[in-house]
Amino acid sequence: GNIEILNLDMKPGDTLKVKGKISPDSMGFSINLGNSSKDLALHFNPRFNESVIVCNSKCSDAWQTEHRDRHLPFYRGCNVKFITEMLSDKFRVKLPDGHEVYFPNRHSYRKINYMSIVGGFKMVSFKL
Repeated sequence: GNIEILNLDMKPGDTLKVKGKISPDSMGFSINLGNSSKDLALHFNPRFNESVIVCNSKCSDAWQTEHRDRHLPFYRGCNVKFITEMLSDKFRVKLPDGHEVYFPNRHSYRKINYMSIVGGFKMVSFKL
């Protein structure tokens, strides 16, 4: 089940914690933060078939340059928690094993209103 939140109100200094379970047959999933599905500041996309985490941004429905991180410390069927911190110029995503993925705030957003979770991930809880 895909989830969309339209009134998130996340600002620099805020931390978003998302807990859930990765489905056993998941090819991947994404956690998206931005102003809408067409304008994303952070697209966090673990892909199990490639053993990679892809981060990207989207501007007016056009994808920008991908950032790929080969550190994938979780697997299909497991319970996970992702901690995403919005800093003034970038996002920091803390993975379950403590590894951190950094991605620039390319749009220089001062506020994130939109969040979506798409794909093989069942959210159990989230806290801002």
